Amino acid sequence: MSATVGDFLIDRLHAWGVRRIYGYPGDGINGVFGALNRAKGKIEFIQVRHEEMAAFMASAHAKFTGELGVCIATSGPGASHLLTGLYDARMDHMPVLAITGQQARAALGGHYQQELDLPAMFKDVAGAFVQQASVPSQIRHLVDRAVRIALSERKVTALILPNDLQDLEYEAPGRKHGTLHSGVGYRKPKTMPYPDDLQRAAEVLNAGKKVAILVGAGALEATDEVMAVAEKLGAGVAKALLGKAVLPDDLPYVTGSIGLLGTEPSYKLMTECDTLLMIGSGFPYSEFLPKEGAARGVQIDIKADMLSIRYPMEVNLVGDSAETLRALLPLLRAQTNHAWRKDIEGWLGDWWKTLEKRALEPAKDGVNPQRTVWELSPRVPANAIVTSDSGSCANWYARDLKVKRGMMCSLSGGLASMGAAVPYAIAAKFAYPERPVIALVGDGAMQMNNMAELITVAKYWKQWSSPHWICMVLNNSDLNQVTWEQRVMEGDPKFEASQDIPSVPYHKFAELIGLKGLYIDDAERMAAVWDEAFASDRPVVIEVKADPNVPPLPPHITLHQAKAFATTLMKGDPDEGNVILETARQVLGAVLPGHKNT
Repeated sequence: MSATVGDFLIDRLHAWGVRRIYGYPGDGINGVFGALNRAKGKIEFIQVRHEEMAAFMASAHAKFTGELGVCIATSGPGASHLLTGLYDARMDHMPVLAITGQQARAALGGHYQQELDLPAMFKDVAGAFVQQASVPSQIRHLVDRAVRIALSERKVTALILPNDLQDLEYEAPGRKHGTLHSGVGYRKPKTMPYPDDLQRAAEVLNAGKKVAILVGAGALEATDEVMAVAEKLGAGVAKALLGKAVLPDDLPYVTGSIGLLGTEPSYKLMTECDTLLMIGSGFPYSEFLPKEGAARGVQIDIKADMLSIRYPMEVNLVGDSAETLRALLPLLRAQTNHAWRKDIEGWLGDWWKTLEKRALEPAKDGVNPQRTVWELSPRVPANAIVTSDSGSCANWYARDLKVKRGMMCSLSGGLASMGAAVPYAIAAKFAYPERPVIALVGDGAMQMNNMAELITVAKYWKQWSSPHWICMVLNNSDLNQVTWEQRVMEGDPKFEASQDIPSVPYHKFAELIGLKGLYIDDAERMAAVWDEAFASDRPVVIEVKADPNVPPLPPHITLHQAKAFATTLMKGDPDEGNVILETARQVLGAVLPGHKNT
């Protein structure tokens, strides 16, 4: 039997190193699925419950492995369902290839069933390269360019295949005018700044007495280099959410996360420093960085378009983080004044005590959600992979989870989409089946799309070399992050019509599909529940009856936020009886003279 276009596509992807594709079938892409079947496992296909989840998994695969993530869907709604997950990859600079079907070439332009203008639809999310094939001889260079561009530019690309084309006999491009003869292969180049630029950066950093470092996802492969620079400069290091795993949290100068979900030491680090070194981060909130003009700045990033857009840097270095830091290190002078470092260590000592006090504070309605992650931290294995969804659970992930060296962590960063934690955790388990994986999810995201993907876990978990996959669901019957944003930022009471969601027995659903379900409404049992989950012989869903009235406070309460919250109480909040005492003390006490935010 002659090789079809679909056969060639699968063989070419295999030649590029692709070994796994996430997706969902349909008649618009049947020719490629037939080729996948004929390939006898050369590329593993993972069937998801929804195409959006396939795109999230492709994004997560790229994040956790550094490889190309690939997702596949049929024409029409299958293709459009991919978009949210693809935007997640685009916003976080992940190399992902989306492959979709399309209606037959002769039908295009005829308002045919499931006919969408897919090149136009994908143009924004996959603008680096999106092409619809017309003839068999195109497929070779379309695949090669789609993969190479995705890998080299760390962007999303898309390849659209009309369904009648997929089953045609593959034809190599002829040796004639108007044809292309492409090849396979890409290796990331060594990207380094010029020596004089490194010298300028060193002069700025050497002049600093209070150096702050901010690391993001671009520094994940530069752990040793960041540590060496921080030690030499006597600097403190804050972490953007996507850079949470860059440094372990047991280092005495690591102040933890930054921003709305960040820590008080990170806030102080940025407001009191005289020099800022930003490494591989696109952290978006400038109000949490030094006040413009208050600190000199140096930034390192592999992408020039990310330089000096959050803070006006004095020296901008385009380069790989690890390579650039290695070259910079010999030019740096060791800091001999240790006062700044002692300040940082003091802040951290106080902060961990504050977090412990907050986590162990009894809740009035269920479990204090901070306690869940606080108890996870000492139990999480050093080789674990932890994912978090967007929402209030991300606050506890950001602040209370102490990362150990060797761990991996991630979430939807730039897009901050709900519904990413479970597909991320599934992709992590397929990439590293021997490692324990933990997903932290709120009930809003669970109901939106994560609950169905537990069926995917049930379908595949027996293939994994280790069964240790845990999903913890915070069930507070509230879209909690938005509720608190309404209260503290807008000065509006909770809007029950938009915020209340039904309570679902998630642990029982897990049991129905063959997983282990655990339920907890007593905080004193939280540690034991984590121990039981890690000892389980199958994937586990932990349902926590969580108190919705524990505030996910920002690291610094502004007077505006305190006034807004006071306005909320004056207007009358439906949960006022539970909220007012403890929360008013924390929110209002943070800005009133003579009070301390504890």
